[in-house]
Amino acid sequence: MSDLWRGNWATRARIASGLALMLYALLHFLNIGLGLFSPDWLEAGQDLRQTVTRNPLGEVLLYAALILHAGLALMRLIERRSLRMARAEAVQYTFGFAIPLLLLTHITYTRIAHEVYGVDDQMGYLMYLIWGSTSALTQTVLLLIVWVHGCIGLHLWLRGRTWWRRNTHLLTGLAVLVPAFALSGFVTESRRLHLAAQDEDTRLDMLDAYNFPGPEAFAGLIRTDAMLYWGFVAVLGTALTAHLALRLNARRTSVRITYTDGPTITARLGQTLLEMSREAGVPHTSLCGGKGRCTTCRVKIEGNAHDLPQPSEAEARSLQAVGAAPGTRLACQLRPDQPMTVHRVFASGGQLSRGPASQGQERPLAILFLDMRGFTARTAGQLPYDVVFLLNRFFDAVVPAVTASGGKIDKYLGDGFLALFETRDTASSAQAGLSAAAGIGRALDAFNAGLEAEGAPPVGIGIGLHLGNVVLGEIGAAGHAPRTLIGDAVNAASRLEAQTKAMQVELLISAAVLDAAGIARPEGLVALDLRGVEEPIDALPVPRAADAPQLTGPISEQP
Repeated sequence: MSDLWRGNWATRARIASGLALMLYALLHFLNIGLGLFSPDWLEAGQDLRQTVTRNPLGEVLLYAALILHAGLALMRLIERRSLRMARAEAVQYTFGFAIPLLLLTHITYTRIAHEVYGVDDQMGYLMYLIWGSTSALTQTVLLLIVWVHGCIGLHLWLRGRTWWRRNTHLLTGLAVLVPAFALSGFVTESRRLHLAAQDEDTRLDMLDAYNFPGPEAFAGLIRTDAMLYWGFVAVLGTALTAHLALRLNARRTSVRITYTDGPTITARLGQTLLEMSREAGVPHTSLCGGKGRCTTCRVKIEGNAHDLPQPSEAEARSLQAVGAAPGTRLACQLRPDQPMTVHRVFASGGQLSRGPASQGQERPLAILFLDMRGFTARTAGQLPYDVVFLLNRFFDAVVPAVTASGGKIDKYLGDGFLALFETRDTASSAQAGLSAAAGIGRALDAFNAGLEAEGAPPVGIGIGLHLGNVVLGEIGAAGHAPRTLIGDAVNAASRLEAQTKAMQVELLISAAVLDAAGIARPEGLVALDLRGVEEPIDALPVPRAADAPQLTGPISEQP
């Protein structure tokens, strides 16, 4: 199961219902924005949208998602043993509970008016109804908080994905454009309707076309709106009362928690260990916000781990995914009911300020190690300026071949570098690595031709190209942690590069790269026992890097 769906049933249901509501909000806001161009487009867009939302199945799914999402939020509020939370989570709660208070009015004067009083609740009807009143302001606020609430939730869900972080600026711009487009359409069409309604005959025709509610119908809608409003206020008040009652009940008993690298605290029973930490002001990392979808809040229980209740299926799955040692638990899922001593696996206070990249991401990628041959002997006796000049000329010549193939330099290593190919999938990563190796070979030939014209000896290189699982993440002290990669595959690529010298070839390509790229294994593969690598690696020696095997056609066209 993808880590995006990791967690218990409630977490997955909250995500699924939230995505359904976000999609509906997006289509609804784009529909409103069509009023910027034409009233016909506006109504046609609504008719198209309502073929889905007002057929029996679509209607059930939409309202089920709305009720489920709000219900799970209320349930989570009741179960909390502390209201201490991160700022983004506090905004989510505030906006989430404000939405129904404003949305119920919208539902009353559209769907209920349509079903009970036969009102034709087209977009034009609602715009004519509320334009110039305080309702226009409240519905504008509703639109904005719905969109912000959804965008925050989407960001918290996807912030660990590479493609999301890479496109944050573009996505933020698009997110701002959606409500701006909707509000522009709302203002344009509302003003057009009210200008048209200045003609009495036109106004009467409009009211007749919409079957505009009369005084009795309006009185009924006002009563319905008030009933729904105070009904939800009562539900929210009941949830808060239940939350406070559980907190007061929990105060009757407490449990003592000792942190091996921190203080000893006394916390109320019924809370999760993460909530206990936060309430006591003890730094405790939790990148997913305490939803059980990551393992950054995990702790090692010392002494009495066998006395604890068994982890839930979701917690056990998360711990298994990281190969957690026995006695390890997720602080956001564990509710201590006895004194215990715990060790926070990620306890640094600086860790709390790190971005989501610090949690790491494992992916199979192609990795390329390159080293310049005989660099030390070549530069012996030269001035430092000349050494730096030669290196920069060399890198200027060969690095463009890496970037042109979709790769990037992870780090420079004196007279060499480590490159990785973080593309959309494993196949394209392998193909990009092969393309870069061949491009480096051609660039080297051109570079050496220039050296020969200058009367300087040519440069030799060794390249190791491998593919395997690597962990990408921010590694280093907080605030000074560059994004880099680690893993056994990195060591294997380095060892392949070192082996090129003994085999007197420019390039060694592991069979894993050829297989992933969809290239049939050619004759000439050799099995290499590499130092620090557990299993022998089959690799293809290539005397000239420019002759690295390639697939025909652009990489982007390969499956």
